[in-house]
Amino acid sequence: MKRQGLLVLLIVMAIAVIAGCSGSSGKDGKLVIGIDDKFAPMGFRDDNNEIVGFDIDYAKAAAEKMGKEVTFQPIDWSSKESELNSGRIDMIWNGYTITDERKEKVLFTKPYLENSQVVVVLADSPLTKLDDLAGKEVGLQSLSSAADALNSSPVKAKIATVSEFPDNVLALTDLKSKRLDGVVIDEVVAKYYMSKEPGTYKLLNESLAPEQYGIGIKKGNEALLTELQKALDELSSDGKAAEISKKWFGENKVLN
Repeated sequence: MKRQGLLVLLIVMAIAVIAGCSGSSGKDGKLVIGIDDKFAPMGFRDDNNEIVGFDIDYAKAAAEKMGKEVTFQPIDWSSKESELNSGRIDMIWNGYTITDERKEKVLFTKPYLENSQVVVVLADSPLTKLDDLAGKEVGLQSLSSAADALNSSPVKAKIATVSEFPDNVLALTDLKSKRLDGVVIDEVVAKYYMSKEPGTYKLLNESLAPEQYGIGIKKGNEALLTELQKALDELSSDGKAAEISKKWFGENKVLN
């Protein structure tokens, strides 16, 4: 009886391992994509609380090419790589900047969009250039490429205080309340909010750092990376990527 019990236990454990591996690689026909649901216009909630955005449409189109169902999972952006490596999500896909540090943690697709880190201030602010931030209060999203860009800039040493926020929306709220003098943020995000609230914000004349967006996949899952890249290449060649870009940006910004 003991041997039979041990055999049953081993079988159950094997099934659990197989199921876990399947669920974390998209092999079961489903993909779970981790997003920041307050990162407009890449991925965010609309007035009906529906998750929408450029990356959302782009991911849906890629999943259709791959013959997979897609689920978007809002995550704590500061722990995105942990979510990926744990198997709770299959991809990080929401304005995810490619950096050398992140390349050590995840596999990246080819870049699909150009971006840069900029500083947003209120429209009536006297600040016009990066050096004007000396002695000022600045905010940004924690553990984001905005933080990396600011840390790499000489202006960082001149800033009085850098406050970190869970998301850009909270940082911009503090800016509007004048608790901050500026917010370091992705250019695509800044321009979205500038278009939604004309006359509220402006950008400093200088940007901090150019960058590119890519999709992150767990290391060791080269098969999923290859499958996804093939789908993205097809979306570029058949014009679907350009169509999605024009919907959200008014022009084709997708890199071929």
